[in-house]
Amino acid sequence: MKSSSPYLNREEQALREAGQTTIRPATAWVLVAVFLAVICAVPLVQQVHDVRSYLAGERVSAWPQCYAIFRRVPAAFAVLVQTPGSPMARVFAANRQLLRDIHSLEDALEDESVVSQMLRPPVQYVLSRWLGAGNEKAYCGVRPWLFYRADIDYLTGLGFLNPVQLVRRAASGNEWTSTPQPDPRPAILAFHRQLEERGIRLIVMPVPPKSVIQPDKFTDRFKAGTVRLQNPSYAAFSRDLKQAGVLVADVTPVFTGMWSSPGKEGDPYLAADTHWRPETMEVAARLLKQYINEKVQLPPQSDAGYRTQAAGVTNRGDLAVMLRLPEWARGYPPEAVCLRQILTAHGETWAPDETSDVLVLGDSFSNIYSLDAMGWGESAGLIEQLSFELQRPLDRLVINDNGAYATRSLLARELARGRDRLAGKRLVIWQFAMRELASGDWKSVALTLGKPVPSLFVVPAPGKDWKVRGVVRAIAPAPRPGTVPYKDHIVAAHIVDLEIRQPAMRDGQAFVYLSSMRDNVWTPAARLRPGDPVMLLLRPWSDVAPRYERINRTELPDDALQLAEPCWGELMPAGR
Repeated sequence: MKSSSPYLNREEQALREAGQTTIRPATAWVLVAVFLAVICAVPLVQQVHDVRSYLAGERVSAWPQCYAIFRRVPAAFAVLVQTPGSPMARVFAANRQLLRDIHSLEDALEDESVVSQMLRPPVQYVLSRWLGAGNEKAYCGVRPWLFYRADIDYLTGLGFLNPVQLVRRAASGNEWTSTPQPDPRPAILAFHRQLEERGIRLIVMPVPPKSVIQPDKFTDRFKAGTVRLQNPSYAAFSRDLKQAGVLVADVTPVFTGMWSSPGKEGDPYLAADTHWRPETMEVAARLLKQYINEKVQLPPQSDAGYRTQAAGVTNRGDLAVMLRLPEWARGYPPEAVCLRQILTAHGETWAPDETSDVLVLGDSFSNIYSLDAMGWGESAGLIEQLSFELQRPLDRLVINDNGAYATRSLLARELARGRDRLAGKRLVIWQFAMRELASGDWKSVALTLGKPVPSLFVVPAPGKDWKVRGVVRAIAPAPRPGTVPYKDHIVAAHIVDLEIRQPAMRDGQAFVYLSSMRDNVWTPAARLRPGDPVMLLLRPWSDVAPRYERINRTELPDDALQLAEPCWGELMPAGR
């Protein structure tokens, strides 16, 4: 019932004022025009840039990039035809293939957007410089300190053994990624038993993140040495492994105590990088040597004669790169470190020895200061330091990232191919980043020694290379630049319908590793999709393995492909 009073109550007055908005036609047209201009400006600017690049010979096509999705339809149709099972299963498989391609294309459009490249760095600079805001990968701490989001999540999240967290992570797979195994204990214990059956001891060495050792650099609410932080599940994890007979070399208490003691100078971790400083790594090597001497009886060997030399390196941290700041930005300068490089008795740089009775599995914490592609020098990493401290040769299998699974998988493939990488081993040291306990995929792997069999895949002879044509049957995904703390990446690809001139060969196939990212920039290989024709220069993987085998890479899920002898491939222009 409407009020007959000439005065309006508060509700009626609010309804009259806010319940109806009047916009003049001219204002409406201006708003529509601005809205359309903003929407259309981005693709128009991108298309102008692509046409100019095409005219300059930098692109193979002037068509809009979004049209590339139509090239993926034949691959999805091939999946529809070739996938076994019911018609509905084939439709779902083809749809998943197309969704993966759409998802990948969207990432490529975002990363290659000219407008994004122009606007994102200065905007990020403003956010980080004056508001202290990072991005989805790098968090800003007390200037000039940066922290990796996964390291902060490890420390601030639920315990990685919390039943709720285990269920949540186990359900985190989707149509593009497999379902992870979240609990690290079954995989580690299975690995321990497999090695024990061969009389090999296992030492696991989780390397703590910067957030655990230096929380005072993330927020000034903490004072150095006044608090010790750790994931709630770590104590139970360590206890369970030790009770099962696994040796756990935990360097966390020593790191925390040493760098919080009075008079201690320097910092244990790099300010704008995810990794430790060389001095910290050398302490870890000495602690590991002491632990080995106490827990494992290695047969005595003559002194290897390793010696050291000093070297200086200056580099920009991976977190500063992931922050995607402009080149002129201040606040996160390059850092300088002094390395202790390890040399042989003859003055040569240190090299692994497959005949050693000690095998080290590691990730980027072992690679930094050892793998020159990371930008922090070489011959001075954790394994080199441990080899110097022990004065005995060491064998190694090291890959950046995915320390929970990658090196064990590589070891399993070596064994399955008939190469007994565990022959003569007495000790395996497994180093991985502690954050993997909360975010890694802890799959179990079978360490089964196979027999060498004739390969159906072509491989050039050592020292030879082939120019080939072929078609991509399958290719692993490449990470988006700036989303991982490594500037280089390699993908695996299955190439079929090979045509080789020398030697003459048709309809062959090859398992190929390709460089997909260099210096945080995608290479053309990162944009390859199933069905794409390619021209490659193939080399045997053994020729380039010393240079590339430790770089982070993604594999294809097909077990048969993982057992194939790989090649190294370099994309060639179609006209060559």
